[in-house]
Amino acid sequence: MSQLIIIGVFIAGAVIYKLLPVRWRGWGLFIGSLVALYWLFWMQPDQPIRPLDFVLPSATLLLGVLGWFIVRQEPEIARENWITAGIVAGVIILIALLGTIFNLLSINILPTRPPNIVDVVIAVAAIGVVLLTFAILIQDRQRAIPLYILAIIAIFVILKAPPLTLAFGEWVRGQTHSPISLATLGDIQWLGFSYISFRLIHTLRDRQTGKLPALSMREYLTYLIFFPAYTAGPIDRAERFVKDYRALPDLTPDRTVEGLTRIAVGLFKKFIIADSLGKFSLIAVNIMQVKSTGAMWVVLYAYSLQLFFDFSGYSDIAIGIGRLYGINLPENFDRPYLKDNITAFWQSWHMTLSTWARNYVFTPLTRSLMSNPVKLSPNVIVLIAQIATMVTIGLWHGVTLNFVLWGLWHGIGLWVHKLFTDRTRAYYQGLEPQQRRIANWLGILLTFHYVTLGWLWFALPTPDLSLIALRRLFGG
Repeated sequence: MSQLIIIGVFIAGAVIYKLLPVRWRGWGLFIGSLVALYWLFWMQPDQPIRPLDFVLPSATLLLGVLGWFIVRQEPEIARENWITAGIVAGVIILIALLGTIFNLLSINILPTRPPNIVDVVIAVAAIGVVLLTFAILIQDRQRAIPLYILAIIAIFVILKAPPLTLAFGEWVRGQTHSPISLATLGDIQWLGFSYISFRLIHTLRDRQTGKLPALSMREYLTYLIFFPAYTAGPIDRAERFVKDYRALPDLTPDRTVEGLTRIAVGLFKKFIIADSLGKFSLIAVNIMQVKSTGAMWVVLYAYSLQLFFDFSGYSDIAIGIGRLYGINLPENFDRPYLKDNITAFWQSWHMTLSTWARNYVFTPLTRSLMSNPVKLSPNVIVLIAQIATMVTIGLWHGVTLNFVLWGLWHGIGLWVHKLFTDRTRAYYQGLEPQQRRIANWLGILLTFHYVTLGWLWFALPTPDLSLIALRRLFGG
């Protein structure tokens, strides 16, 4: 229900947004994204540790502001950027103030009470002084980029590796005087950090290579936390996003119909198809209850389809809401289960993530290996790069052994497909049209089942459970 409320509010907000004068729409989208950031955290299930639902969105903004200070290109900080920084600080302080007032009046609007308003003001002022000192003293910001990327990766690993997540939760509980014995993996729920981290790394790497356009702080932060795509993507590129952001169009009838239609399709995919499939799809708690081979295939097929309709449905909703606000978010899915090979599948499944991994893992790693004094064969280079890329995508979902195995499954599959196509290209080109159609249908069937079997490593928490399911699929 909370998801439908969020979507409804975002749609209704587009009507108010339309009433803004053109010159204020960029600011309206920025301020709306700031407020939506906190609201999305509050709409999660109850945060076990108070007041993380205030601290974590504030930390997201801090990471974004620091990222902008590192990637900014102008030598002086323009007046607009000072205004933007002031609005960010003002929103943080205002939310803390409202929380304090509501608490005094015993009004339970916010899920938890933010920290003491005096502490928040002091923290915001101290951070502002540190950032300003950083901006003045550190002129060669290029040297800070690798360090900041490593810091983002370190935070990511802490949030995604279960032992580290649990240890961090225990530490936070100790700092907030919560019972340490109650610590769980769900204590630290940093909503959207996976997407934020990849957007940050994208801008930092592109600034390092000279590809990133000059962005104001307002443009940079709006790109990072644009609310339709904050929790589930797509992973937009800054240069593409800012092009739309600088020319926000009117909400015309055609754009309204286009956006609402896309949202309706997404709602149907997610809440009708995916949620229905989820009632009997593959999950860890019921894996031991599936006794027959046929039943195991049914729950695996259900999971494979559920995952597609769930994720592509969320992408459709995000893209549709983006249309209402004048932002054309990139497509994320293109009928992936109808592709006739594993390479084409990954060019059409979560396309923004696979493109990110290709640009920032596969391509630079391949170039590095090719220029290495120790000469490797092209096939070995491709194998190393494919595995590294797919394991990176796997670890992005969680730092566990099963996600590593899932990455290996797809990395090896991509490599084998390349070897196969390199050796059979001439044979395939000599086939008759009817033979090609048969080969394509066989390719679709094989690719779908290879990907679907791979979901065993993705869906289940341990290799033991995955192997049990795999054995049962083939009569074991």
